[in-house]
Amino acid sequence: MLFDLHRLATSTILYQPQLRRLEDWDNAGTVARSHILNNFIETNQGKTAPELEQEFSQGASLFLVRLTTWLRLTYMTGSCLDKLLRSIGVFLSAVSSNHYLIEFLEVGGVLTLLEILALEKIKEEGKKESIRLLQVIANSGRKYKELICESYGVRSIAEFLAKSKSEETQEEVQVLLDSLVHGNPKYQNQVYKGLIALLPCASPKAQQLSLQTLRTAQSIVRTTHPSIVDNVLKVLSTMHLEVQYEAIELIKDLVNYDVCPALLKGLVALLIPSFKETSKLQPKILNGRDPPGLETRRPQLTAHLPVSCSRPRPPADSPQCFVQLFPVVEEHVRKSMGEELYKLFFSNAGDLYMKIDSIQADILAANKVNVTKALYLSDLSHSNVSFYFGHRNQDPVAYNTHFQKEDVEGKE
Repeated sequence: MLFDLHRLATSTILYQPQLRRLEDWDNAGTVARSHILNNFIETNQGKTAPELEQEFSQGASLFLVRLTTWLRLTYMTGSCLDKLLRSIGVFLSAVSSNHYLIEFLEVGGVLTLLEILALEKIKEEGKKESIRLLQVIANSGRKYKELICESYGVRSIAEFLAKSKSEETQEEVQVLLDSLVHGNPKYQNQVYKGLIALLPCASPKAQQLSLQTLRTAQSIVRTTHPSIVDNVLKVLSTMHLEVQYEAIELIKDLVNYDVCPALLKGLVALLIPSFKETSKLQPKILNGRDPPGLETRRPQLTAHLPVSCSRPRPPADSPQCFVQLFPVVEEHVRKSMGEELYKLFFSNAGDLYMKIDSIQADILAANKVNVTKALYLSDLSHSNVSFYFGHRNQDPVAYNTHFQKEDVEGKE
């Protein structure tokens, strides 16, 4: 009997400071409660659930109830929100804290955390702490991941990722989405679709993180959604290289799925210039004039023309026209092409590419005629040469030196 009375007295003495702490919280204002939260975080961060119970003389749940109640009353105003969420995180992240987690969820903790993400008045730091608490809940097991998804959590989290201005917070959101897609077969497709819906957003960081997480989600889901092709291809037009890189890496993974034909078709379409781009250049091409001296530079452009032509109506500086006007050119072309190929070329140059075989194509690619040198070394009239190449006022020695250099370069 005396022993029981002594134990009761001892427990009462130990309980008095903890009871006084709860009374201090109940009687404190906003500023005083902020100080209480600071002290609680500093002294109890990283403690296990039994250690927290010892700290509060088996009454830790009483303090947690006060924290969750104040959270539900004040979260819309954002008063001390980050400190309050960190204090709740001390309970939820403690080892053997499953009963604390259940107590928090029973009072609507998940819905409160998701609502915090949608409020514009709340500071970024408070929203980041909300994301961290959701991470703790999601990492506690499959049924908790399903609870978050059933509370329309994927949509709220994805919208917050797209609107967030803090890259650090966005990275925390990526960790949460990655956790929700793992070990959550019931709602993994929902997370997968939410990531695809994020791709058109205006935030480059959100696009990059979504693409990274999509690669993981794709390997888990193992089926593709039809909208992923268009959304990924549109991301390729961004000016942010880090986003382009992640899109390309995802495309490399998608080629192994059933969307490969649509993906290839879209990639080829991206290589075709749009009408808007080409229409800007068209007036400049149609209305532009040749710059001064272009006529004198044309020999440099046609000096080493291949002995081939595929135009139905050759212009005046084409190989076919040279063959018709200058016998020396005809001689060189006939010698390079051979009699049979030359007749085919001269009869219909426009269809030549359709009628030649692989051997004849190799002949055309390998044999070249230096038209300028051939005309210069021949004794053609000055008028004919000047008609095509301008006046021949250059020093013959300089011409010979020029041709020798060309021969050396051609051999190299």
